[in-house]
Amino acid sequence: MKRLTLCLAMLAAAPALAQDTSPARLIAGYEAEAGTPANPAAGKALFLATHGTGKPDTPACTTCHTDNPRAAGQTRTGKTIDPLAPSANPDRFTDVKKVEKWFGRNCDSVLGRACTAAEKADIIAWLSGL
Repeated sequence: MKRLTLCLAMLAAAPALAQDTSPARLIAGYEAEAGTPANPAAGKALFLATHGTGKPDTPACTTCHTDNPRAAGQTRTGKTIDPLAPSANPDRFTDVKKVEKWFGRNCDSVLGRACTAAEKADIIAWLSGL
């Protein structure tokens, strides 16, 4: 009986563990790390710019995510990417591991380097305001 109770408790807690943060908490954390407040206009500019410093087939965030973050995007292999804007996808930016995983991959792919904490705060602040 104790095992069943423990299993039920773990299943009930699973969704809470996957959603361990919020856009506001992420922004606050990145702002603290950067030592500067988020700048949504800078996030918009970074997201919409063509950089050309990363991989040739992903010169911009919009290559996969489109220039409308409220709409779904598509990977280079044709897989659908859910919208980035939390207003269109409430699950976006609610899992720290996913956020770090995708910033890591996508910043390297588009910029050819890791994003700074300030850049992460800027982008999430812009997307959260859409």
